[in-house]
Amino acid sequence: MPAPDGAPAALVRKIIHCDCDCFYASVEMRDDPSLRGRPLAVGGRPDHRGVIATCNYEARRFGVHSAMSSATAMRKCPELLIIPPSMEKYRIASRQIMAIYRDFTPIVEPLSLDEAYLDVTAATRCKGSATLMAADIRERVRDTVGVTVSAGVAPNKFVAKIASDWNKPDGLFVVRPHEVDAFVAALPVRKIFGVGKVTAAKLEQLGINTCRDLREWSLLDLHQRFGAFGRRLYNLSRGIDHRTVEPDQERKSISVETTYVTDLRTLEACTAEIRQLAEQLDARIERVGAVAAIRKLYVKIRFADFQRTTVECVAGATDLPTFIALLEKGFARRNRPVRLLGVGVRLEEDDAAGQGQQFPLFEDERNEPSGPAS
Repeated sequence: MPAPDGAPAALVRKIIHCDCDCFYASVEMRDDPSLRGRPLAVGGRPDHRGVIATCNYEARRFGVHSAMSSATAMRKCPELLIIPPSMEKYRIASRQIMAIYRDFTPIVEPLSLDEAYLDVTAATRCKGSATLMAADIRERVRDTVGVTVSAGVAPNKFVAKIASDWNKPDGLFVVRPHEVDAFVAALPVRKIFGVGKVTAAKLEQLGINTCRDLREWSLLDLHQRFGAFGRRLYNLSRGIDHRTVEPDQERKSISVETTYVTDLRTLEACTAEIRQLAEQLDARIERVGAVAAIRKLYVKIRFADFQRTTVECVAGATDLPTFIALLEKGFARRNRPVRLLGVGVRLEEDDAAGQGQQFPLFEDERNEPSGPAS
């Protein structure tokens, strides 16, 4: 569409989302070819409440997946070989991969050791073609690092991330600007970032199965049903995502959280959810290689009246009983239904402030009033 007289044409962004295929497992198979062709996972021991960090595609055929308990994985696939993570080896491979990305553009936003967004809008490599750059990146990573990368190319982060999963493993999928509308319309609503099992079930109860179905609902109706999350549903179902690619920033925390369509009314209901969130957090920490950097644990609660509170304590590793204790302390503050729960860890800082001090189990907590997010 031509721009109005005197107005500059809108700049169409070129975003690449790169995601290594079963990264930890791929590095292990690269270093030990005898592991190829058999079900393989990287994670904790089944007899120590371990969690699967990643697994190869042979294991996935049995229903094994990341964030699954190692014991469950072994039940699904008795022949599964679970090996402990070698984080330093993965970090070395990650640094090599990120260096290749930055050879194409300085605007690289790592999401983990093996996943990143690249903004190549102004890049000049490959005659400015994002598609050719993505193909070149995949070839260089395969030849240099010895693992495969799947990539998605699109005008925004939301569509690029979905596209990178389209032809996995070892695939490339491109969604051009004029294709975004039809591509997104056909997507299941569960593909929308932030739509978990609970929200997906709620949407399906309303007869909303695809983004095309979701487009039939007005922004007002979605807001009334889903609160602030309704705006995200409205925009992403139309392929609208204005988030920019943010170059590296030092990671200071890792967390997972869920906003519930139906409020959690009891401490017991919250505790059941904390167990699931803690498993997801463990998998994410393993994935980004931050196990050794944990300094604190915290639980975040947003109540039905939108009041928020966070409780944290000093700890060197994740621990479910500690998360539950933090939850109990936070829940007791208001003893109201809960609309959001989150668990997280704060990571080591470079300075040594506070070393040698004796910390209480529960540190000072924040009790923050907050209205609905806009």
